Amino acid sequence: MNSHALNVLEYREALDLVARFASSALGADAVRALAPSADLGWIEPELARVEEMQRFLGGDQGWHLPAIPDVREPLRRLRVEGSVLDGAHLRDVAVLLASSRTARRALVGQAEHLPLLAMMAGGLVEAEKSEAQIGRAIDDHGNVRDDASPALSRLRREIKGMRGRLVERLAAYMSSLPPHLQVPDASVTVREGRYVIPVRREGRGEVGGIVHDESATGATLFMEPPLAVELMNRLRELEAEEAREVLRILRELTGAVRPLQPELLVALDVLVALDSLYARARYAARVDGHRPKLLAAGTEEYEVIRGFHPILQARQQGSVVPFDLRMDPGERTLLISGPNTGGKTVLLKAMGLISLLAQSGIVPPVDVGTRLPVFREVFADIGDEQSIEASLSTFSAHLKNLREALEGAAWESLVLTDEIGSGTDPVEGGALATAVLVELTRRSCFTVATTHLGQLKLLAAEERGIVNASLQFDADRLQPTYRLVKGVPGRSYGLAIARRLGLPQGVLGHAESALPEGERDVGKLLLELEAKEQRLGAQSLAFERQSAEVERLKAELEARDVELKVRERDAERRARQQARDLLLKSRAEVEAAIAEVRGAADEAALQEAARAARRRVEEAAKKQREKTPAERRAAGLGRDRGKAAPRREAMELAPGLRVRIESLGRTGTVVEVRDDKAMVEAGSMRLLLPRQDLSPLPAGDQQAERKKPAGGYYVHTVDARPEVDLRGMRVEEVETTLGRAIDDAILSGLPSFRIIHGKGTGALRAHVRDLLQKDRRIVTARTGELFE
Repeated sequence: MNSHALNVLEYREALDLVARFASSALGADAVRALAPSADLGWIEPELARVEEMQRFLGGDQGWHLPAIPDVREPLRRLRVEGSVLDGAHLRDVAVLLASSRTARRALVGQAEHLPLLAMMAGGLVEAEKSEAQIGRAIDDHGNVRDDASPALSRLRREIKGMRGRLVERLAAYMSSLPPHLQVPDASVTVREGRYVIPVRREGRGEVGGIVHDESATGATLFMEPPLAVELMNRLRELEAEEAREVLRILRELTGAVRPLQPELLVALDVLVALDSLYARARYAARVDGHRPKLLAAGTEEYEVIRGFHPILQARQQGSVVPFDLRMDPGERTLLISGPNTGGKTVLLKAMGLISLLAQSGIVPPVDVGTRLPVFREVFADIGDEQSIEASLSTFSAHLKNLREALEGAAWESLVLTDEIGSGTDPVEGGALATAVLVELTRRSCFTVATTHLGQLKLLAAEERGIVNASLQFDADRLQPTYRLVKGVPGRSYGLAIARRLGLPQGVLGHAESALPEGERDVGKLLLELEAKEQRLGAQSLAFERQSAEVERLKAELEARDVELKVRERDAERRARQQARDLLLKSRAEVEAAIAEVRGAADEAALQEAARAARRRVEEAAKKQREKTPAERRAAGLGRDRGKAAPRREAMELAPGLRVRIESLGRTGTVVEVRDDKAMVEAGSMRLLLPRQDLSPLPAGDQQAERKKPAGGYYVHTVDARPEVDLRGMRVEEVETTLGRAIDDAILSGLPSFRIIHGKGTGALRAHVRDLLQKDRRIVTARTGELFE
């Protein structure tokens, strides 16, 4: 990748932003070592691993990467046979082993959901025995523990006791010296590793022994008296034995981890790689980045949704305006125009950085739906790179960068150039810029250029593949909005900005009159287009808000409708249960009445029992009408669900008229007319039926009213039908509907009754059979024939 482009796009600064999220210095260095790749086979898995790490960190585990010590040097020393690691290095090796173990167990257990991370974790080592062995011998400060071995424990006890006795004897001796030889506020101290006492210089001969040091003035000598020499020698012997024992322990521990050296190197590399992914995942979460879709190199498609300049976003959180840009197949050059400080240069750098970060395995600050082609090379000419040392003017620096692009750019390259054609005569600069842009476009390079030259804005109409774009500018407030608009060139607003900054009106008027008429017309047209674009944008925003409000209200209504349906089902369920309970109670009373009738001994008792049964049935029917009217209506609808009863023309009914009862297929005589119903006598029964269920018989068939048979009785509102349709009902709904239909059929004297239950799974049919077997009023029941 072109190093000059990486520098001007501030690629390393962007990597530093990501590296700050690493948990270790090694992980941060691994992030900074990333480089853009053109290998889609490497980029895609790398971004997938970052995405997996995002999911893992966002889960309920609350996982954090364990510590990663820098043990590269100690691990290299382990390869040398006979080398011994000191306590601090062994402590770091133990930390590495612990981090490797915990990370492996955390990730391998998530293999089903995090296959890529689990595969990486397979390279981590688990050696709990060595880890525990080091932990028992080395403390957190890297020192060998006193109880690392029995010999070391004994030696350190002796050394401690010896030092205590030595200090006590020296302190006693120092107190016994004549006052003129003592130093005020003196105490036993250490010089060159040996215990000494301060003595005035004139007492040197009297004290004797060895002088190890003197004060700055030379008036005080630090001496080791003869009585301490023997004790000090013994202390030195014990310390030497301690050092040998410590070395033995360190050698033993080093020998224990030396066979693990290759595995420890792999584990360190894996942990550093995981820390790099950890940093990139945390960065993506911080900038709300989403993994872009990477397309093959040379793909003529480019789309960024809510893209941010990574560095600017980090510096000015919350105030950066994102950009959206889509380039369709065939559109290879984007020519951006507009005023200064409008954000053109920032947009160029943002586009370059987004692609470079994505090709480095970093999720850039973009939204879902972003699609980026892989660029094999990136060229950039951005900023003023004049140099006195290199004898380069601004224009020469631009030409140098454009020459590099023209020499190396191909159809798989990205070329970013800022203020193309500037720095020289506008006519010559415009001609040169036109030639460069046309050449790059015809090579199918993806080129993004910014300019103030008006003649370049006409290229979009003359050269296929070039598209104009602008960054919106508020003409009223003369302030940029930083919103990218594709398809419309922008104005420079040079004279308008000059007017706002207070240049004399006469100068401005002369400048405006000096503008070519065509330039003024184009400027006026662009101003009108920008105003229309802003109005349309405002209207679009208002429409989106209204649509969002409509969707919110729609969601509320749907939620309310669901709630009402739930309440309705609950109410219906309660009503059905109440009706079922009442029906069962009524049925029990009827059966009791029948049993009482059968047990009557004489005719009078039989008639009295019949009257009592009739009263009970009437009372049960009355209670049912009063307490569960809604359920009765639901039951009536349920019998012929989906079938509308045929409407009959209104007819005149009068007592004595012979009629046909359509629902029963029988004939009867009208006894009494009640509003929209009529009492009909059919055989030994009297039925209160609706007018729509009655059809007058032809005049020739009309006969005189028959005499009521003895023992007859009538039942209020009995709706008897020869069949009941249970199709579409649930099992728990059947018992009430079927029970009521059978009750009506029995009370109406029907000799037979048909039940339609459908095929289905067979659960409804089995429940119906069970109910019929339990009903003692049913003499016989058989399975019907299947029909469509």
